[in-house]
Amino acid sequence: MTSAYIHIPFCEQICYYCDFNKVFIEGQPVDDYVNLLIEEFRLWNERETILPLKSIYIGGGTPTALSVKQFEVLFDGIRNYLPLRRGGEFTIECNPNNATNDLLTCFKRNNVNRLSFGVQSFNDDLLKKIGRIHRCDTVYKAINLAEQIGFHNISIDLIYRLPNQTLEDFQDSLTKALELDLPHYAIYSLILEQKTVFYNLMRQGKLPLPSEDIEADMFEMAIESMENAGKQHYEISNFAQAGFQSTHNKAYWNGEDYYGFGAGAHGLLDGTRYQNLGPINHYMEPLQKHELPIFNTLPLSQKMKIEEFFFLGLRQMEGVSISLFEKKFGQSIGELYGDEISQLLEKDLITLDGDHLALTRRGIFLGNDVFSEFMLLDR
Repeated sequence: MTSAYIHIPFCEQICYYCDFNKVFIEGQPVDDYVNLLIEEFRLWNERETILPLKSIYIGGGTPTALSVKQFEVLFDGIRNYLPLRRGGEFTIECNPNNATNDLLTCFKRNNVNRLSFGVQSFNDDLLKKIGRIHRCDTVYKAINLAEQIGFHNISIDLIYRLPNQTLEDFQDSLTKALELDLPHYAIYSLILEQKTVFYNLMRQGKLPLPSEDIEADMFEMAIESMENAGKQHYEISNFAQAGFQSTHNKAYWNGEDYYGFGAGAHGLLDGTRYQNLGPINHYMEPLQKHELPIFNTLPLSQKMKIEEFFFLGLRQMEGVSISLFEKKFGQSIGELYGDEISQLLEKDLITLDGDHLALTRRGIFLGNDVFSEFMLLDR
């Protein structure tokens, strides 16, 4: 089974840390974009009939910058061309500011069954400093309304290592997030990406970030707080109650096929990764001629598939299956990585438990060091 990601690039405010493909919504051809997204769905169905999907994920940008009317048009297109299997997961990323009764009711009416709120912090001063337009009280109102309308599979994102953020402040955000008792939490460290406001400030020496030691303490605090609250740490940055792990994200981490629709979206089908044109007008132009907007394709070599198997699979706390690796690639993991695995075991960065290779608690904090050992280089 495959999944589908749908990209909505429009935002009402550009956050200072975000490098995703996005544009300020004012003056943009939003209606045309939605109609041409549907044309992209249709063209893919013309190429190969899309079978019932295990998950659909609408992300951005800020998907909830769209109006109810625009969403109704999009949902009609999804119904016509992107069938979701019974019990499949249908997620939409939400800005708390946009969570109106009309919009959330529209989602519920159209079989959306999972919401992911971009909260980032419960400190209003920090929210302002990172370019978010919602405030703490908006989060409570949005989640309360979503639950009243009947959404029970709700996730929120938090970010740590924000400028001037203290351990006490982050603990306060964790406490407030957990008081909501939601089934899923995603907690990320701030990454400075090029072409963002924060990256430019950092280059100018004007971005007062917590130290690496404090960052590690924040991550430790997040893990302990979540686990103490009964949220299973199932992926480096994700925590969930039993039965509420993200189906869509697990498809990425397990290297499964998925369609990518929308400007700049990526997909993976039959061992080939593809990317759509990014600038909105460039994305729309071929679709107006009834052509797919694919910018480039990359057939994955055996080497690339093996590397991805490890650096995506090891992100999950259950780790990777040795027998699955050997069945999938027809090679012995010991012959390929025997020395590396021995060294990682000796350094207490991984565990080898029967058929599974997984990160230790120490390995979680040094994940990049572990992943680099599975790069095949010249082998």
